[in-house]
Amino acid sequence: MASAEQSPVTLQHHNLCSRVILLARKIRSDVASLLESYVERQGLDRTISLDSVDGVPVAAMEQGGELTMAEQLGANLQAYRAFQALLGEVLEEQRSHLTPLDTDFHASIQAVLLQVAALAYQLEELLALLGHSRPAWEAAGPEDPARRSLFEMKLRGLKVLQELAHWTVRSVRDLRQVAKQPGLSARGG
Repeated sequence: MASAEQSPVTLQHHNLCSRVILLARKIRSDVASLLESYVERQGLDRTISLDSVDGVPVAAMEQGGELTMAEQLGANLQAYRAFQALLGEVLEEQRSHLTPLDTDFHASIQAVLLQVAALAYQLEELLALLGHSRPAWEAAGPEDPARRSLFEMKLRGLKVLQELAHWTVRSVRDLRQVAKQPGLSARGG
């Protein structure tokens, strides 16, 4: 009966949050499989330190309690926009330098890339539905892969996939909070 009393915007808000959560979970599952495949194909150990790899959004939540819901959604959107560009670079490095003949592996990376693009789009829709503007986005130009050794490319790809997996967990948690707060736009944050 409570759902009959909800406004169409509230229902749309809950439906969109649910779709984004499902997509984030799907990405998490696909990235977990891709990570296993990536480590095997690149001959890496998953426990290798990736502290030296820069330029990948980290999903740490030190400020989580200090951010408004709109800021959390904006941070998620910024991260997925960055991952979209980073996965494109990882895919190009795989095709050009690391696994040029492994088209099935490239297709797996491409599939995750498309899912990340869809998630970013749905986050933009959610921000608009809640009455918030999208954060400005200026994509950094792709780094020159010639500046990195093959080993550095492998490490960077591993870090991109690991952090993407962490972001999906953070996103699900953030979106559950958003789904519980239908009056978010009225609060202004």
